[in-house]
Amino acid sequence: MTDTKIKRACIMGYPVAQSRSPMLYGYWLQHYGIAGEYGREEVPPDGFAEFFATFRQRGYVGGNVTAPHKLAALRAMSRIDDAAKAIGAVNTIWLEGDDWVGGNTDAYGFIANLDATAAGWDQDATTAVVLGAGGATRAILFSLLTRGLNVVMLNRTRENADTLAAEFNAKNLGPKGNRISVLEWEQMDDALAVADLLVNATVLGMLGKAPMDIDLSALKPSAVVYDIVYVPLETAFLKQARAKGHRTVDGLGMLMYQGIPVFENMYGKRPEVTAELRQLLEADIRAKTPGA
Repeated sequence: MTDTKIKRACIMGYPVAQSRSPMLYGYWLQHYGIAGEYGREEVPPDGFAEFFATFRQRGYVGGNVTAPHKLAALRAMSRIDDAAKAIGAVNTIWLEGDDWVGGNTDAYGFIANLDATAAGWDQDATTAVVLGAGGATRAILFSLLTRGLNVVMLNRTRENADTLAAEFNAKNLGPKGNRISVLEWEQMDDALAVADLLVNATVLGMLGKAPMDIDLSALKPSAVVYDIVYVPLETAFLKQARAKGHRTVDGLGMLMYQGIPVFENMYGKRPEVTAELRQLLEADIRAKTPGA
């Protein structure tokens, strides 16, 4: 029998063996003395509906949802929050009474990490340049538009960027009428010249992937450079930016900050991101991924 006094949660995805969410939430559970557990559930690509049908019976009060189940989770919820609705994907679920609620904290994690790491970055910022038009880009667009920035997107497949831009422009998320425009990849220098913030939202630069190989010379000195990749901890893209004097933001902070509202919804305590937590995660990444 499941001990009902212990709040159980997990990350659901395929694969999830390398997820650091158990380490993140496990740290907070121990730090705050909460009787809880957080584990992994590897759910096959077509198996979310069947798995979720017995989710509560397994003793779970919530969890995180990762690829390839973010859309399936959205369809399975009793209701979803505004961020998940606008982004079009769920990355966390939790119980409210008898209702399963789906949310998306990726946008919060993206912007909270930026605010904490590059304080004041948006004081005079008007334009963000985002590289990539995949799943991660959706939350980034939501956070930048709602913060009041215009966005320029570049993607090697122009059609994907055009489709995403049209979808988000139709939602009118920006408080100042902010919009997304799209440029060809070959127009990179034109985009960099107007960027107050440059974001790599692709997997390029991730360990085992091709590098994000662009020249950052056209960037204005005040521009902040953000890479959502966190293995390696500092990509070649960020090293180039730092060498040119730009403030840089890595993806590990995004992982930590997106977990704050997740943990609060599941366990009733709003946690803090600390230097000790970051050191713990960094040490694990270095130990398990040579070259990170």
